[in-house]
Amino acid sequence: MSAVADLAADAWSSMLRVLLHYRRSPGLLAVSLAVPVLMVVVFGYVFGSAITVPGADSGVPGASGASGTPGAGPVDGYREFLMPGLFAMVAVNGIVPTMVGAARDVGRGVTDRLRSMAVSRTGLLLGQTLADLLVSVVVLALLAAVGLVVGWRIRGGPADALGAFGLLLLFRFAMTWVGLLLGLAVGKEEAAGQLAVAVFPLAMVTNAFVPTGGMPGWLAAVAEWNPMSAVVQAGRDLFANPSAPAAAWPMQHAVLATLLWCAVLLLVCGPFAVRKFATHGT
Repeated sequence: MSAVADLAADAWSSMLRVLLHYRRSPGLLAVSLAVPVLMVVVFGYVFGSAITVPGADSGVPGASGASGTPGAGPVDGYREFLMPGLFAMVAVNGIVPTMVGAARDVGRGVTDRLRSMAVSRTGLLLGQTLADLLVSVVVLALLAAVGLVVGWRIRGGPADALGAFGLLLLFRFAMTWVGLLLGLAVGKEEAAGQLAVAVFPLAMVTNAFVPTGGMPGWLAAVAEWNPMSAVVQAGRDLFANPSAPAAAWPMQHAVLATLLWCAVLLLVCGPFAVRKFATHGT
Protein backbone atom coordinates (compact mmCIF):
# COMPACT_ATOMS: atom_id res chain seq x y z
CA MET A 1 0.00 0.00 0.00
CA SER A 2 2.88 2.33 0.82
CA ALA A 3 4.39 1.75 -2.62
CA VAL A 4 1.11 2.72 -4.30
CA ALA A 5 0.83 5.83 -2.12
CA ASP A 6 4.41 6.82 -2.95
CA LEU A 7 3.78 6.31 -6.67
CA ALA A 8 0.62 8.45 -6.48
CA ALA A 9 2.44 11.20 -4.56
CA ASP A 10 5.33 11.25 -7.03
CA ALA A 11 2.92 11.27 -9.97
CA TRP A 12 1.05 14.21 -8.41
CA SER A 13 4.24 16.20 -7.89
CA SER A 14 5.41 15.49 -11.42
CA MET A 15 2.03 16.48 -12.84
CA LEU A 16 2.11 19.80 -10.98
CA ARG A 17 5.62 20.49 -12.28
CA VAL A 18 4.42 20.14 -15.89
CA LEU A 19 1.27 22.18 -15.30
CA LEU A 20 3.33 24.95 -13.71
CA HIS A 21 5.46 24.98 -16.84
CA TYR A 22 2.31 25.67 -18.88
CA ARG A 23 1.29 28.37 -16.40
CA ARG A 24 4.65 30.09 -16.73
CA SER A 25 4.59 29.73 -20.53
CA PRO A 26 1.21 31.18 -21.59
CA GLY A 27 2.39 31.30 -25.19
CA LEU A 28 2.73 27.51 -25.20
CA LEU A 29 -0.82 27.09 -23.92
CA ALA A 30 -2.11 29.69 -26.38
CA VAL A 31 -0.56 27.79 -29.29
CA SER A 32 -2.04 24.52 -28.02
CA LEU A 33 -5.48 26.13 -28.03
CA ALA A 34 -5.12 28.10 -31.28
CA VAL A 35 -3.86 25.28 -33.50
CA PRO A 36 -7.13 23.25 -33.37
CA VAL A 37 -9.13 26.33 -34.35
CA LEU A 38 -6.84 26.98 -37.32
CA MET A 39 -7.10 23.33 -38.31
CA VAL A 40 -10.90 23.55 -38.50
CA VAL A 41 -10.73 26.69 -40.62
CA VAL A 42 -8.01 25.48 -42.99
CA PHE A 43 -9.15 21.91 -43.51
CA GLY A 44 -12.89 22.50 -43.14
CA TYR A 45 -13.18 25.42 -45.52
CA VAL A 46 -10.30 24.82 -47.93
CA PHE A 47 -10.64 21.05 -48.38
CA GLY A 48 -14.41 21.08 -47.87
CA SER A 49 -15.05 22.71 -51.21
CA ALA A 50 -12.90 20.19 -53.10
CA ILE A 51 -13.56 16.81 -51.45
CA THR A 52 -16.74 14.79 -51.71
CA VAL A 53 -17.46 12.22 -49.02
CA PRO A 54 -19.70 9.35 -50.17
CA GLY A 55 -23.10 9.75 -48.51
CA ALA A 56 -22.35 13.12 -46.97
CA ASP A 57 -24.58 15.03 -49.38
CA SER A 58 -27.06 12.39 -50.50
CA GLY A 59 -29.50 12.18 -47.63
CA VAL A 60 -27.72 9.38 -45.80
CA PRO A 61 -28.50 9.48 -42.07
CA GLY A 62 -25.67 11.01 -40.10
CA ALA A 63 -24.75 13.49 -42.83
CA SER A 64 -25.32 17.18 -42.30
CA GLY A 65 -27.23 17.39 -45.55
CA ALA A 66 -29.80 14.96 -44.14
CA SER A 67 -30.35 16.87 -40.92
CA GLY A 68 -32.91 19.28 -42.28
CA THR A 69 -30.63 22.25 -41.82
CA PRO A 70 -31.32 24.86 -44.52
CA GLY A 71 -28.47 25.18 -46.92
CA ALA A 72 -26.66 22.08 -45.67
CA GLY A 73 -24.74 20.30 -48.39
CA PRO A 74 -21.46 18.69 -49.38
CA VAL A 75 -19.25 21.20 -47.54
CA ASP A 76 -21.20 20.75 -44.28
CA GLY A 77 -21.09 16.99 -44.76
CA TYR A 78 -17.33 17.14 -45.19
CA ARG A 79 -16.96 19.06 -41.93
CA GLU A 80 -18.85 16.30 -40.13
CA PHE A 81 -16.55 13.79 -41.82
CA LEU A 82 -13.54 15.91 -40.86
CA MET A 83 -14.11 16.62 -37.17
CA PRO A 84 -13.39 13.09 -35.87
CA GLY A 85 -10.17 13.24 -37.91
CA LEU A 86 -9.17 16.51 -36.26
CA PHE A 87 -9.97 15.08 -32.82
CA ALA A 88 -7.67 12.15 -33.60
CA MET A 89 -4.96 14.51 -34.85
CA VAL A 90 -5.04 16.31 -31.49
CA ALA A 91 -4.64 12.89 -29.86
CA VAL A 92 -1.70 11.78 -31.99
CA ASN A 93 0.00 15.14 -31.48
CA GLY A 94 0.50 14.07 -27.88
CA ILE A 95 3.81 12.67 -29.12
CA VAL A 96 5.27 16.12 -29.72
CA PRO A 97 5.13 18.05 -26.41
CA THR A 98 6.11 15.04 -24.30
CA MET A 99 8.95 14.12 -26.66
CA VAL A 100 10.35 17.65 -26.69
CA GLY A 101 9.83 18.05 -22.94
CA ALA A 102 11.56 14.76 -22.14
CA ALA A 103 14.48 15.59 -24.42
CA ARG A 104 14.74 19.07 -22.87
CA ASP A 105 14.90 17.58 -19.37
CA VAL A 106 17.64 15.19 -20.46
CA GLY A 107 19.65 17.94 -22.13
CA ARG A 108 19.41 20.31 -19.15
CA GLY A 109 20.30 17.68 -16.58
CA VAL A 110 16.83 17.62 -14.99
CA THR A 111 16.50 13.90 -15.64
CA ASP A 112 19.78 13.18 -13.88
CA ARG A 113 18.71 15.21 -10.84
CA LEU A 114 15.36 13.42 -10.68
CA ARG A 115 17.04 10.03 -10.97
CA SER A 116 19.27 10.87 -8.00
CA MET A 117 16.22 11.36 -5.79
CA ALA A 118 14.37 8.64 -3.88
CA VAL A 119 11.27 8.82 -6.08
CA SER A 120 9.31 6.43 -8.24
CA ARG A 121 10.50 6.47 -11.85
CA THR A 122 7.10 5.25 -13.00
CA GLY A 123 5.36 7.92 -10.91
CA LEU A 124 7.46 10.72 -12.40
CA LEU A 125 6.64 9.71 -15.97
CA LEU A 126 3.01 8.96 -15.15
CA GLY A 127 2.63 12.48 -13.75
CA GLN A 128 3.90 13.97 -17.01
CA THR A 129 1.41 11.96 -19.05
CA LEU A 130 -1.48 12.86 -16.74
CA ALA A 131 -0.63 16.57 -16.98
CA ASP A 132 -0.72 16.29 -20.77
CA LEU A 133 -4.06 14.50 -20.49
CA LEU A 134 -5.57 17.40 -18.53
CA VAL A 135 -4.40 19.89 -21.14
CA SER A 136 -5.81 17.61 -23.84
CA VAL A 137 -9.26 17.70 -22.24
CA VAL A 138 -9.28 21.49 -22.59
CA VAL A 139 -8.02 21.37 -26.19
CA LEU A 140 -10.58 18.73 -27.23
CA ALA A 141 -13.39 20.71 -25.57
CA LEU A 142 -12.37 23.84 -27.48
CA LEU A 143 -12.12 21.93 -30.74
CA ALA A 144 -15.56 20.39 -30.18
CA ALA A 145 -17.02 23.84 -29.51
CA VAL A 146 -15.50 25.21 -32.72
CA GLY A 147 -16.80 22.17 -34.60
CA LEU A 148 -20.32 22.81 -33.34
CA VAL A 149 -20.08 26.41 -34.55
CA VAL A 150 -19.09 25.36 -38.10
CA GLY A 151 -21.80 22.70 -38.41
CA TRP A 152 -20.48 19.49 -36.86
CA ARG A 153 -23.04 17.58 -34.82
CA ILE A 154 -23.03 14.59 -32.50
CA ARG A 155 -25.72 12.44 -34.09
CA GLY A 156 -25.30 9.38 -31.89
CA GLY A 157 -26.39 8.93 -28.29
CA PRO A 158 -24.74 10.59 -25.27
CA ALA A 159 -23.13 7.31 -24.15
CA ASP A 160 -21.59 6.76 -27.58
CA ALA A 161 -20.29 10.35 -27.63
CA LEU A 162 -18.69 9.94 -24.20
CA GLY A 163 -17.19 6.67 -25.41
CA ALA A 164 -15.70 8.43 -28.43
CA PHE A 165 -14.07 11.13 -26.30
CA GLY A 166 -12.86 8.45 -23.90
CA LEU A 167 -11.15 6.61 -26.76
CA LEU A 168 -9.55 9.85 -27.93
CA LEU A 169 -8.12 10.53 -24.47
CA LEU A 170 -6.92 6.93 -24.16
CA PHE A 171 -5.14 7.22 -27.51
CA ARG A 172 -3.62 10.55 -26.46
CA PHE A 173 -2.41 8.90 -23.25
CA ALA A 174 -0.76 6.13 -25.28
CA MET A 175 0.83 8.68 -27.61
CA THR A 176 2.40 10.55 -24.69
CA TRP A 177 4.22 7.36 -23.68
CA VAL A 178 5.49 7.04 -27.25
CA GLY A 179 6.68 10.65 -27.00
CA LEU A 180 8.39 10.03 -23.66
CA LEU A 181 10.28 7.04 -25.02
CA LEU A 182 11.41 8.94 -28.12
CA GLY A 183 12.40 12.03 -26.14
CA LEU A 184 14.45 10.04 -23.64
CA ALA A 185 16.10 8.12 -26.49
CA VAL A 186 16.95 11.27 -28.49
CA GLY A 187 18.12 13.26 -25.46
CA LYS A 188 18.42 16.61 -27.26
CA GLU A 189 15.68 19.21 -27.53
CA GLU A 190 16.75 20.34 -31.01
CA ALA A 191 16.75 16.78 -32.36
CA ALA A 192 13.36 16.11 -30.78
CA GLY A 193 11.97 19.23 -32.45
CA GLN A 194 13.20 18.03 -35.82
CA LEU A 195 11.80 14.55 -35.23
CA ALA A 196 8.42 16.10 -34.41
CA VAL A 197 8.05 16.97 -38.11
CA ALA A 198 7.56 13.24 -38.77
CA VAL A 199 4.26 13.31 -36.88
CA PHE A 200 2.54 15.27 -39.66
CA PRO A 201 3.04 12.62 -42.41
CA LEU A 202 1.84 10.00 -39.92
CA ALA A 203 -1.40 11.97 -39.56
CA MET A 204 -1.79 12.57 -43.29
CA VAL A 205 -1.51 8.91 -44.39
CA THR A 206 -4.84 8.10 -42.75
CA ASN A 207 -8.57 8.40 -43.37
CA ALA A 208 -8.69 11.62 -41.32
CA PHE A 209 -8.95 14.12 -44.18
CA VAL A 210 -9.86 12.13 -47.30
CA PRO A 211 -11.52 8.75 -47.93
CA THR A 212 -8.99 5.98 -48.49
CA GLY A 213 -10.93 4.71 -51.50
CA GLY A 214 -9.24 7.26 -53.76
CA MET A 215 -5.73 6.21 -52.74
CA PRO A 216 -3.58 3.64 -54.59
CA GLY A 217 -4.19 0.15 -53.21
CA TRP A 218 -0.94 -0.14 -51.28
CA LEU A 219 -1.28 3.34 -49.77
CA ALA A 220 -4.91 2.70 -48.82
CA ALA A 221 -3.82 -0.46 -46.97
CA VAL A 222 -1.15 1.49 -45.08
CA ALA A 223 -3.66 4.23 -44.21
CA GLU A 224 -6.35 1.81 -43.03
CA TRP A 225 -3.92 -0.05 -40.77
CA ASN A 226 -2.52 3.18 -39.35
CA PRO A 227 -3.54 3.30 -35.65
CA MET A 228 -4.83 6.84 -36.10
CA SER A 229 -7.29 5.66 -38.79
CA ALA A 230 -8.89 3.25 -36.32
CA VAL A 231 -9.36 6.12 -33.86
CA VAL A 232 -10.88 8.30 -36.58
CA GLN A 233 -13.26 5.58 -37.74
CA ALA A 234 -14.27 4.79 -34.16
CA GLY A 235 -15.11 8.47 -33.67
CA ARG A 236 -17.20 8.59 -36.83
CA ASP A 237 -19.06 5.45 -35.82
CA LEU A 238 -19.77 6.64 -32.28
CA PHE A 239 -20.64 10.21 -33.26
CA ALA A 240 -22.69 8.80 -36.19
CA ASN A 241 -20.91 11.13 -38.60
CA PRO A 242 -20.42 10.41 -42.32
CA SER A 243 -17.72 7.90 -43.20
CA ALA A 244 -16.47 6.32 -46.41
CA PRO A 245 -16.56 2.53 -46.81
CA ALA A 246 -13.34 0.58 -46.17
CA ALA A 247 -12.85 -3.19 -46.03
CA ALA A 248 -9.80 -3.45 -43.75
CA TRP A 249 -10.38 -5.16 -40.39
CA PRO A 250 -9.52 -2.07 -38.27
CA MET A 251 -12.13 -0.06 -40.18
CA GLN A 252 -14.79 -2.72 -39.69
CA HIS A 253 -14.06 -3.09 -35.95
CA ALA A 254 -12.76 0.39 -35.20
CA VAL A 255 -13.52 0.57 -31.46
CA LEU A 256 -11.91 -2.81 -30.78
CA ALA A 257 -8.95 -1.94 -33.04
CA THR A 258 -8.42 1.34 -31.16
CA LEU A 259 -8.41 -0.45 -27.81
CA LEU A 260 -5.93 -3.04 -29.12
CA TRP A 261 -3.60 -0.39 -30.58
CA CYS A 262 -3.64 1.55 -27.30
CA ALA A 263 -2.92 -1.60 -25.30
CA VAL A 264 0.01 -2.53 -27.55
CA LEU A 265 1.50 0.97 -27.44
CA LEU A 266 1.19 1.22 -23.66
CA LEU A 267 2.57 -2.28 -23.02
CA VAL A 268 5.55 -1.65 -25.30
CA CYS A 269 6.39 2.01 -24.78
CA GLY A 270 5.50 2.33 -21.09
CA PRO A 271 8.01 -0.17 -19.66
CA PHE A 272 10.71 0.83 -22.16
CA ALA A 273 10.26 4.52 -21.29
CA VAL A 274 10.56 3.79 -17.55
CA ARG A 275 13.62 1.62 -18.19
CA LYS A 276 15.24 4.30 -20.37
CA PHE A 277 14.56 6.95 -17.72
CA ALA A 278 16.01 4.77 -14.96
CA THR A 279 19.16 3.82 -16.89
CA HIS A 280 19.83 7.13 -18.68
CA GLY A 281 23.54 7.93 -18.64
CA THR A 282 24.51 4.61 -17.09
